[in-house]
Amino acid sequence: MPELPEVETVKRGLAPLMEGRIIARADIRRPDLRWPLPDRMEDRLTGARVDRLRRRSKYILADLSTGETLLIHLGMSGRMLISGAALGEFHHPQAIAGKHDHVVLDMEGGARITFNDARRFGHMDLMETGTEPDHWLLSGLGPEPLGNDFHEDYLVARLSGRQMPIKAALLDQRIVAGLGNIYVCEVLHRTGLSPRRKAGRIAAARVATLVPAIRQVLTEAIEAGGSSLRDYRRADGELGYFQHVFRVYDREGAPCQTPGCAGTVRRIVQSGRSSFYCPSCQR
Repeated sequence: MPELPEVETVKRGLAPLMEGRIIARADIRRPDLRWPLPDRMEDRLTGARVDRLRRRSKYILADLSTGETLLIHLGMSGRMLISGAALGEFHHPQAIAGKHDHVVLDMEGGARITFNDARRFGHMDLMETGTEPDHWLLSGLGPEPLGNDFHEDYLVARLSGRQMPIKAALLDQRIVAGLGNIYVCEVLHRTGLSPRRKAGRIAAARVATLVPAIRQVLTEAIEAGGSSLRDYRRADGELGYFQHVFRVYDREGAPCQTPGCAGTVRRIVQSGRSSFYCPSCQR
């Protein structure tokens, strides 16, 4: 599933083609994705101007001139494809509709934005702009990890007394929004914390080190995607899937990259998810 940096990259890639432009035509090709799509979605989108694109956790929010906001969640396999527009060094002709192209937005100016989702775990919804904090998918989310409401005192208080592993605590979207498996593995490696450690038994001073590490890892990942967006787009017009240099994630059996550590990256399974860490330097 795309995590916060990938969703932020998608949002930034869409912004030049959508913000300030009218949706000339919306083509909704099925009644549902993971859940039913909004009533009259084609009519409500067609003719609307996209005033602003935002991100909340792993969701993209498009504020429309009609007073509504379009919510987009990519799910497990959802992709935003662009055609009919010049992207970086390439020009992508209008694509022929594919089997898994479920929502197509033809924008003023010629760009076509296609939501493609083979597994249909993604979702789209429409809500009154300004009511997103009350939306059933957003209301329980914790603070943004790059925002001012996420700080050392907050995280120490939220983890106090919790018996769940620190890996599970950081994946809990009610504690902090947008973190996923990949970047939590990377954060724990940088802070020297084992994913097995009970969250409530970590000293406050060590919990505090998680906040700057989270910000640093996410910022580096976003910058890597941003660099790719400035200079290059994949030939199929897909946005948001960029290879990053991970220190532990998906590196089972590889040498630990912590200076002076002779350990080897190990993979364990926690709550059905793979955790990658170095037993030698993560305690």
